[in-house]
Amino acid sequence: MNTTPTYVSHLLIKTLGCFTSSCFQIEVSLLPFLSICHHQFISMRVHGFLSLLGVFMVFSRADALFGHGVLRCLFTSTEDVLYLEQVYYNRLLFGQWNSTLGKYTGYNEKAKEIADALNKDKKFLHQEQRNFNKCKSLIPLVFDKLSKPVEPTVKLTLVKATGGRHPNMLVCSAYDFYPKLIQLSWLRNGKETKTDVLSTDELSNGNWFYQIHSYLEFTPSPGEKISCKVEHASLMEPKLYDWELFDESERNKFAVGGAVLLLGLLVFVAGLIFYKRNSTGEKQDNKKNSKIHKKSWSPVFVLVKCVQ
Repeated sequence: MNTTPTYVSHLLIKTLGCFTSSCFQIEVSLLPFLSICHHQFISMRVHGFLSLLGVFMVFSRADALFGHGVLRCLFTSTEDVLYLEQVYYNRLLFGQWNSTLGKYTGYNEKAKEIADALNKDKKFLHQEQRNFNKCKSLIPLVFDKLSKPVEPTVKLTLVKATGGRHPNMLVCSAYDFYPKLIQLSWLRNGKETKTDVLSTDELSNGNWFYQIHSYLEFTPSPGEKISCKVEHASLMEPKLYDWELFDESERNKFAVGGAVLLLGLLVFVAGLIFYKRNSTGEKQDNKKNSKIHKKSWSPVFVLVKCVQ
């Protein structure tokens, strides 16, 4: 009676996007195995997108480390399709099913034994054909999704430059765009400049979208207009994003401050006019009072005739 314990591994499945070529893949990772002293055949069945991954792994050592399986659906068109099921053991390719060859291939002695057995199994071959057909049937949907470009969200940010010849740096950032190819360039007063410019490569977000950043070191000069020009498949023509000295929150602060200043100026002018009017009225009243006072106290001369 075989008393050797059988260890069951958890199955971890995650969907990955291939950005450098047209492909999608399901990656299946087996968590590190416990010590297995005898040959164990492990099969994994993946439900849904690709129903069966025929992965049979043989461990003849007690220090087995890691098993890793990958389903790949590679294509350049709806007809040119390659379906692969690959099994890795301790980071080395153990065996592989290739839809073009129509068979399973082993890459060491144990894997070759398993491959020969699988290639004679009609159920296994039938299931692999079903997997290939499923892979092929999803390609038109993928092409439909990939054929729709997504416009980037662009943001300009002013930061302090660290070192260099200029105190300030403008950052032009483009987020969440597809496809990958994009061009960012800088314009100063309408003319393209490549001086003091540094750009990153397109960075994958991991969800089919990308981001990119371009940096321009500069010293502000009065009246200068700086723009970031974006060229992408989602845009009918290049789009310009002009740098504004103040962001929205700062503009709001200045608007409120300007309104308060204007109100204060109006109050001051109204007070000044009121003061002038009152001052003029008082002067006129004083003049009138002064005339009346002079008339009341005018000296009276009496002509006295002396009779001799």
